[in-house]
Amino acid sequence: MLIAALLVNADNIDCKNTAPSKKRIIENISNILAKSTPNISAETIFHALLERERLGSTGLGRGVAIPHARIPGLNHTVAAMMTLAAPVNYDAADNKPVDIIVGLLVPEDGAEHHLRHLSRLVTLFRETKTCNTIRNASNAEKIFEILLAIDDD
Repeated sequence: MLIAALLVNADNIDCKNTAPSKKRIIENISNILAKSTPNISAETIFHALLERERLGSTGLGRGVAIPHARIPGLNHTVAAMMTLAAPVNYDAADNKPVDIIVGLLVPEDGAEHHLRHLSRLVTLFRETKTCNTIRNASNAEKIFEILLAIDDD
């Protein structure tokens, strides 16, 4: 699975966002995701992501969170990404704040794709070098170029 392909382009990346809380992070990533899902509102996405968070934090550790949800009526996987200007407490597995967030929406019946995408993202963000390169990127276009280069490997 190609990460950059899921994002489509740099318009689905928000670099150096100033969200001050986990709830605001989820709200902001919902708004970005909604731009790619014209028939599904940001509010619907927000509630789906929050509901998933109630089952357990999607904060992986190492400063990365992957809020995700299955969405009825969606016919393809949609992704968005944010980096934060300052890390925020996200109840992550390692109790460290997050500053890289990848939002992922999958069709309600897309369990196999959902798990494959999550697995690829977890593998990608276990790489300290990758995380640091993304953190140091100055804009969305640069992050997208980094992800394209990773996809080419």
